[in-house]
Amino acid sequence: MKYGMNLLLWATAVDESHDAILEQIKRIGYDGVELPIFEHDAAAFERVGEKLDELGLERTAVTVSTEDANPISPDASIRAEAVVRLKRAVDMCRLSGVEMLCGPLHSALGAFSGGMPTGEEWENGKATMREVADYAGEHGVTLVMEYLNRFELYFLTCAEDCARFVREVDHPNLRMMYDTFHANIEEKDVAEAVRSCIDVCAHVHISENDRSTP
Repeated sequence: MKYGMNLLLWATAVDESHDAILEQIKRIGYDGVELPIFEHDAAAFERVGEKLDELGLERTAVTVSTEDANPISPDASIRAEAVVRLKRAVDMCRLSGVEMLCGPLHSALGAFSGGMPTGEEWENGKATMREVADYAGEHGVTLVMEYLNRFELYFLTCAEDCARFVREVDHPNLRMMYDTFHANIEEKDVAEAVRSCIDVCAHVHISENDRSTP
């Protein structure tokens, strides 16, 4: 197992001012870091990739989907924008040497329909993520979807559903992750939740505030 530090603790965009933090993370003994991708500044991501190479730190990345670029939207133009933005995030991964792009990629963060997820949304999401996964695969990147708790989104909120979604898309460059913070809120049995997704799980976020043990 390898351990990394999520740089969202310090910033939503990593630049030269964070070099000392990266150096400290390396000194402490972490294996790598997780880069936030909320902007698409190619030069900045290329530079941070070079810095991480210099330090010998591995890296993953995290991004989100937004309401105006929602992969499950009934509006085809909004789904198309989701594809564009997620592909840009993949481009930033390529420039910075990231092989896993994590986060709630599957639907818009903080957007709620007022109802349960629909079959149409499920199929829209699968089609969108399959298209982005094709692009990610061409650039050596795997998409790693994160389910969140019901207070942050409504589409995928438990390990079992997220795993089923990934299995149905059935793409080698689409996997999921397990986050102990969200699992502690949503899962009735965390051990069973882990068992339900272990075959498609590629990454784990551990919250220091979570005291549950799978």
